[in-house]
Amino acid sequence: MSFHKLPKDDTQHQNHLDGAIKLLGLDLQEESEKAGLDNHLQRWIEDLKDANNPELHQLVIDLQELKAHFNSGGFDKDVVGTLLARLGENTTKAAIFSENPNTAERITKLGETLTATAAQVK
Repeated sequence: MSFHKLPKDDTQHQNHLDGAIKLLGLDLQEESEKAGLDNHLQRWIEDLKDANNPELHQLVIDLQELKAHFNSGGFDKDVVGTLLARLGENTTKAAIFSENPNTAERITKLGETLTATAAQVK
């Protein structure tokens, strides 16, 4: 028996984006010690991979690096700040690839939130 992965709809993507924005409003260092952050990052990585857009590849790489950093048990502000800043810039640019205006708006907001969080972490 094989299982086929059902494609996510825009509502699921929007919920993931809203969750990421909310998470970034919390104490990131404290959240890095909880399992929930890993789950958020993994969902985000999967959403980007599902888009199958080579323009989003750097976002996947940066998210995987951020996830690995948090899983290492450390919190290097320079590493986290640099990754968040790059993720913010590239996420904002990625909004143009969304066909749904509500999703694009959330992607832009996430990019802005990532950039602001990067400045706070540094």
